[in-house]
Amino acid sequence: MDWQLPHGEAVHTRHDIAFATGLAPKVAGLRSFRDPDGRDIETELTGSGWPPGPGFQPRDKGGRSGVRVLDVVLLGVPRLINAISNAAGPGGSLVKEPKGLGQSREPHFEVDDFPVVYAGTGAVARTLPWQLDPARRPKGYRTDLLLTDRRLVILGLPTGSDPTSAQELWSLPRSNVAGAELMTFSQGPSDVRLRFTDESWTRWCVRDADRLVSHVRGERRPVTRDRLTPQQRARVAALMTDPPLEAGRSLGKVHPVEEEPQLELLSGGVVAVHLQVPLSNGSRIPLTEHLDPSGADVAPEGGNP
Repeated sequence: MDWQLPHGEAVHTRHDIAFATGLAPKVAGLRSFRDPDGRDIETELTGSGWPPGPGFQPRDKGGRSGVRVLDVVLLGVPRLINAISNAAGPGGSLVKEPKGLGQSREPHFEVDDFPVVYAGTGAVARTLPWQLDPARRPKGYRTDLLLTDRRLVILGLPTGSDPTSAQELWSLPRSNVAGAELMTFSQGPSDVRLRFTDESWTRWCVRDADRLVSHVRGERRPVTRDRLTPQQRARVAALMTDPPLEAGRSLGKVHPVEEEPQLELLSGGVVAVHLQVPLSNGSRIPLTEHLDPSGADVAPEGGNP
């Protein structure tokens, strides 16, 4: 049976997530699992039901050769995708181009080591599902996080499955979450550290990471159209009727949006309008606009989508 959210529970935001991956040369492509004393707990996790993983062995100087080349390749791929996209279709970026990593604020957790679970015995972070680990799960398997008005829910989606054909892997009341922070020493940045009230934490790679962080912090929340100002409602209707998106011939003609947009209320009465714009070739392109109380377009605070 397809997974369904219990009646009366509302989704605030949904994100594709996985355990983050080290990027510094010594820990590139690696993840570790630690207790507060810095002890490796991967064997304990395996003993509790996790499948075996590759383990954590920091790279020596010889093993770091090629990491710089790999970094250049990874930096170039998003840029290449956007160049091709802009040549063939709508302007803008389909993929975020990573910025330089800059200086780590926590080299002991990002340069010399890279824990993605940091938890003592019995702590919340130890209960996370092993399917979050790309090195353990089947190729093509995906894990989604749903942040609802009550809980955090992690869903597992097997390769090629429909989003409704999901398995609930884990859930936690929102009251057990102490906070979330965007980790700037990551590509995008795309890493989020989620802290729990028992002082354990986890580090995830998250699609739309800054958006998740602002939801956890209460800096944005879902809002219905009837709660908008008259000017904002009129502008939303205009965006749906005539989406401001130019598509090339290969992508097809832009159609009006019939699906109800996702609306989020930000500080200062600004509303983020998330549209799924249909094209004549059957595909959809996400489009986000930000409107101030007068209905005018504004730049999102901090550049957040």
